[in-house]
Amino acid sequence: MAGTLTGKVALVTGAGKNIGRAIALTLARDGATVVVNGRSDAAAIEAVASEIIAAGGQAMAVLGDVSQEAAVAELAAATASRFGGVDILVCNAGLRRQTPFLDMSLAEWREILSVALDGAFVLSRAFLPQMIARQGGSIIALSGISTHVGTPNRAHVSASKSGLEGLMRALAVEFGPQGIRANCVAPGAVDTTRGASAGAMPQGLGRDEGIPQRRKASVQEIADVVRLLAGPEGGYITGQTLHVNGGAFLT
Repeated sequence: MAGTLTGKVALVTGAGKNIGRAIALTLARDGATVVVNGRSDAAAIEAVASEIIAAGGQAMAVLGDVSQEAAVAELAAATASRFGGVDILVCNAGLRRQTPFLDMSLAEWREILSVALDGAFVLSRAFLPQMIARQGGSIIALSGISTHVGTPNRAHVSASKSGLEGLMRALAVEFGPQGIRANCVAPGAVDTTRGASAGAMPQGLGRDEGIPQRRKASVQEIADVVRLLAGPEGGYITGQTLHVNGGAFLT
């Protein structure tokens, strides 16, 4: 595996399946060494790392809950020890759930925000020093269409993704002078296998007839946009939210 990401090290969270897996494989395809992270499914992240290695790339699977400071500190230390640090951080991990707002407990609210938003904060704080030492880097966070169009029963998910976009804008401005970029990718409906806790696709978001292109995105189409932002081709893009939704939401 060789390409414009050769010599770069990437960490992808939530990389055991679906979009995260596609991102990890795409970055590896173009030469990046990839740290494959997941919260609980060790077999899934090991399989992704093994797939990268079998194709001639370098990878390491590390289990860890990104909402926990201690786990992220261990992840950062392991990455620095094995590969010298990170150049590309992809904050893909997140929880999706559908709960009517008046039935939503504070505990559930905090649980959802803890992974996507708190996780991105803890990860960025842990890995930005490595990027600064390596004289640049790229942080990419996965947002989503529902926070822009308004979706019932997902107030906590929408709030976490809105906060994520604000965080990336703040990091883009604060760390731009050090050669570090920060962006969000906001997918629309994507053809993935939804976890049981995510529930069915919210009504109106997943219907092909509501999408001008009349189809859902493939995970590869999302990974390709992340790949753009990760590499030199996206070198002058920072502080942005790139929407990948087939025209379902127009900015």
